[in-house]
Amino acid sequence: MTTTNYNIRIDQNLRDRAFSVFESYGLAPAQAIKLFLHQVADTRTIPLSFTHNANSKTYSEATRKSLIDARKEFETAKAYNSLEDMMRDIEKS
Repeated sequence: MTTTNYNIRIDQNLRDRAFSVFESYGLAPAQAIKLFLHQVADTRTIPLSFTHNANSKTYSEATRKSLIDARKEFETAKAYNSLEDMMRDIEKS
């Protein structure tokens, strides 16, 4: 595989802000840019909704709701002693 160099000019402030995000992911700038280019090439779309907060453990509202729903389902789910018992119950429905 042959490689090529590509140079871009960017504002120093933009560079500093972006590179600090790359660092929070543990990525070198070149790695992050290669990941971006691979994603664009593989999906033929431009990914614009990266979400990450290195200092936060909060979940989106949709994720919180899904976790609550999953917990409720787990707590109320019927347990079976065997596959046959489960199949009999399904066939009754």
